[in-house]
Amino acid sequence: MTYADHRRIIDVDSHLFELDDFLHNAARPEHAALIPSMHEQKGLAVPQAALDRGRELFARRQSDPATMSKFESALMDNTKSGWSRLGAFDAHERSHTLDVLGFEMQWVLPTYSFHQMLHVATDEALTATSITLNKAMADFCAHDSRLKAVGYLPLNLGPEAAKSIMDQGFEDGCYTFMVPTNEPNPENRSYTHPDFDAIWAEYAERRIPAVLHVAANGNYKAVSESFSNNGRSELELGGDAPAGELNLLNIGTSAQMFLSALIFDEVFTRHPHLRVLSMEHAATWIPSWLQQMDFTAHLMKRKRTFPEPPSTTAKRHIKVSPFADEPVGWIIDNIGPEMLVFASDYPHPEGTGNPIAKFERNMPNCDQATMDKFYHGNVLELMNVG
Repeated sequence: MTYADHRRIIDVDSHLFELDDFLHNAARPEHAALIPSMHEQKGLAVPQAALDRGRELFARRQSDPATMSKFESALMDNTKSGWSRLGAFDAHERSHTLDVLGFEMQWVLPTYSFHQMLHVATDEALTATSITLNKAMADFCAHDSRLKAVGYLPLNLGPEAAKSIMDQGFEDGCYTFMVPTNEPNPENRSYTHPDFDAIWAEYAERRIPAVLHVAANGNYKAVSESFSNNGRSELELGGDAPAGELNLLNIGTSAQMFLSALIFDEVFTRHPHLRVLSMEHAATWIPSWLQQMDFTAHLMKRKRTFPEPPSTTAKRHIKVSPFADEPVGWIIDNIGPEMLVFASDYPHPEGTGNPIAKFERNMPNCDQATMDKFYHGNVLELMNVG
């Protein structure tokens, strides 16, 4: 029996726990010298002991069926180091992991290599490392059509450079790309400026969604650092979760801002086939956000005519993956069943040790049609399948 059991599930948010040679192994000769070491980034610690242990356990699983069986039985144990979990960094073992999970499809995102690229590389190195990251993700997923590689577009390099990286990423085999929610330089063009339309048009023409993810926010900070000067120690959950209660409370702020800008700046109007997926930004904010956008449009009606309520636009173009512990049933009661999609976050510990059970515990009144939309139907629509 698989973890999914009888359910048909498409998992939109899973990750790698890459080894420290992941990018260098994928680099083209002209890019190799420009790629920084994974150990240079300080956003996520890369303990050598955990890397070594991950390699050791992988070798044991490959040579000893009994060891593999133990890891299969403990598949969802999220207390293990990420590098020690099944399918964390080896492509063919990841396919086996997908068999054990029983998921129909899994979108795969980077972890440490993303921080290696985003927080260490600059200028020419950022271009080279972005191209290499996308190639590495595509290479990882190339052998299995169920695995969908999600790369990254550094829009802060400008629309022309980002479009070139996008084209190369598609050629290398990426399914889609994360984009940042925020331009860190206040003097630069917003990503909703018409100069970026070639990027959004490419997503729309290919009928693939643009991806937002919690760590890809252009260094946006929703909470002033002064709030940490409160005489208390700051709590940390680890992983991609922001440190401190206020930062966690505002985890979805950058996504709300960017998605609102896409609507109010008429990016969806210019590109009616464009779809966007928000990952790990939580979802409890969605009902009030939809209401607030409609209220804003109402207040602005003497200055500007909107073709439809912004909430209608959002429901047509945007999907969101909630956290397993959120009140998903309550959210659906308030916004309808069309916007939410399932995500395991495997093998990140934030995905919890049993996301299916936690989601369903918070969806007690959802009928089978709603559950089917959540587990696979909304994603198939997002991917323009069926």
